[in-house]
Amino acid sequence: MTRLDFEATSLELQQYRQSGERASERVAYLASRIIKDGYSAKLQDDIWPFYEQAVAAALDVGDFRLADECIENLKRRFSNSSRVQRLVGMRYEAEGKLAEAQKIYDAILEEDESNIVGVRVLVSKRQIALLKLRGLKSEAIAALVSYLDTYYSDAEAWIELCSLYLSVHAYQKAAYCLEELILLQAANPIWHLKYAEIMYTLGDYSLALKQYCRVIDLHEDHLRGMYGIQLCASKIMANGEADDTTKALKELATERILATEVDQCTIDSIKQVVREYLSVA
Repeated sequence: MTRLDFEATSLELQQYRQSGERASERVAYLASRIIKDGYSAKLQDDIWPFYEQAVAAALDVGDFRLADECIENLKRRFSNSSRVQRLVGMRYEAEGKLAEAQKIYDAILEEDESNIVGVRVLVSKRQIALLKLRGLKSEAIAALVSYLDTYYSDAEAWIELCSLYLSVHAYQKAAYCLEELILLQAANPIWHLKYAEIMYTLGDYSLALKQYCRVIDLHEDHLRGMYGIQLCASKIMANGEADDTTKALKELATERILATEVDQCTIDSIKQVVREYLSVA
């Protein structure tokens, strides 16, 4: 076995921590080498984030021996730490002991309302992921709603809640989640697209058409957006409620869908009509 370059190894691990990159196999290997070769003490104050990093990587690759050694070292130094308890919960998860992990996460969240925000966020997300994994959708929804009462701007949580509502066919509530996402990230065409699809499912073709138009306004040659415009405009026309702009949207969207090559003139025409529609919608 080649001699370990401690300086290069510790720098590499630090860079992974700073970037947030998991690189679990590489991190687990390097962490194992540092411990086996007796370099742990040389990390000095970096030893504690190193142990946390090593636990996560070891659990990812199924190296329970390495994970347990690092957890025990952390326990000796931080016996009542919520961060360490979170790692213990992750260890249970990796073994498939989901109920035990759930108890630990619940205890962390109930024990001390003043826990460090970052820890509470991570534990809350682990708790929610476990509830989903165990098929407890109602409990997962309740936990997410509670979480978002505190961390309103977490777009990832709104997406998760939307997905859960859709899985139980609660379309109005899923639509509300997307409305919040649009407020948070109005320039993201994906939220407008998903909102449009839900409105179409609910039969609100006018609002769906408006949102499909938003998609095209933000992403000019979005084919799913074009299909949406064509479908909504067709429904509105069938109901006898279409104006000239709606008819023009249907014709232009159909032309684009059937085209084998993208014609910039067609795209420009669609965008112009889209913006006319949005200005009065």
